[in-house]
Amino acid sequence: MNKTLFDKIWEMHVVNEIDEYSVIYIDKHFIHEVTSPQAFLELKERGIPIFRKDQIIATTDHNVPTLNQNLPIKEYLSKKQIDTLYENCKENNITLYGLNHKYQGIVHVIGAELGITMPGMTIVCGDSHTSTHGAFGSIAFGIGTSQVASVLATQCVIQKKPMQMRININGTLKKGVSAKDVILYIISQIGSDGGTGYFVEYHGDVFLKMSMEERMTVCNMSIEMGSRGGLINSDNVTFKYLENRLFSPKKDKLDNLISFWKTLYTDSKASFDKEYYFNAEDIPVMITYGTNPGMGIPINGNIPLIEDIDVKQQNDFVKSLKYMGFKPGDKLLGKPINYVFIGSCTNARIEDFRIVAKIIKGNKKAENVKAYIVPGSQQVVKQIFDEGINTILDSAGFILRQPGCSACLAMNEDKIPTKEYCISTSNRNFEGRQGPGARTILASPAVAAVAAITGKITNINNYIS
Repeated sequence: MNKTLFDKIWEMHVVNEIDEYSVIYIDKHFIHEVTSPQAFLELKERGIPIFRKDQIIATTDHNVPTLNQNLPIKEYLSKKQIDTLYENCKENNITLYGLNHKYQGIVHVIGAELGITMPGMTIVCGDSHTSTHGAFGSIAFGIGTSQVASVLATQCVIQKKPMQMRININGTLKKGVSAKDVILYIISQIGSDGGTGYFVEYHGDVFLKMSMEERMTVCNMSIEMGSRGGLINSDNVTFKYLENRLFSPKKDKLDNLISFWKTLYTDSKASFDKEYYFNAEDIPVMITYGTNPGMGIPINGNIPLIEDIDVKQQNDFVKSLKYMGFKPGDKLLGKPINYVFIGSCTNARIEDFRIVAKIIKGNKKAENVKAYIVPGSQQVVKQIFDEGINTILDSAGFILRQPGCSACLAMNEDKIPTKEYCISTSNRNFEGRQGPGARTILASPAVAAVAAITGKITNINNYIS
């Protein structure tokens, strides 16, 4: 029987089946300070122990300050949640990469860079962007707090098997078009609910040519079209990435695993519930104009007219433009912006900062712009200093901050003021996502870097080679 990559991994992990639901064994469980306290409390009150603590990795990311992390946290809720995570991990002997630890960082960044994430795994976390790990050819998805408790207690989660979708893109991307543009384009075509009920496999030349960090960007935003998650078949790019990672298998053990991983692919005659086909040449440099990631347009394009919007979506369209301060037909090119955020689990890896450094080298940040430059982990910070990127950032007037989720979701001190526009490399542009009344425009690191030095939304072609 012909099977998809998803089928093969899913079936390997089914412990039991109950009607239309499956009990799925979980290989790796990531936790952080926001969605774990209630789960630990529930188990403690019920007298239930942690089942397999060696398969849990904890870190601090959502609520952490990104300046002066060596000092006591001032904000009460942030301090309470982080202190509680420390206590729970200590009490249960769970590995924790807390503040000032050399492996601390955003949960979906550290898993990959440390070699914890591997092909064929099932991976969960109480965070929707767990889908990032699907870039390795794994089934990775976010779970709710009650499910966090279930996995802590049983190392399993009950799931209904989702439908499957494949997105095919072949051809050659145009100059300046990045992985972030690819996923923003896909979501703009399918819609923010177009993937609801599906798990997505990305297939074609475009994804095969991507680095692992680019693939992570794509899989990270899979849920922004409503899907349960996304994955890309592992290949030599994946295997090379995993060589010499801190916790990845070594030598013969890695070779044996690679032989097994090579069996995990979608069979040529496997069928999907839905398929999409796009041409790489049609994908432009993208930005968003509204309050969901599906509201995307080419950077030199115009916001749609209301008659071009599906009748069912027109009310949301009007509401969104009112919030953003835009009008139908507006062109955003040349729009002044005062804030730039380069970070998040979508775009805060070393390749992202290399792109930024290349663009801003020899330039200065616009005087009107305040830029949050937030690496995804302490390991990325080390790479930034090792490669001299910190000097380039400093010379251009950018302030390099410390690892954390930062202005992606404003659960910390990094907030965008009301009615201010922010070019953001993060994954969501919902109302208030970056602060009450903040207006978020999603874009790639290249677009954000150029906007930072021009003080406005700018075509990037003159700034890239």
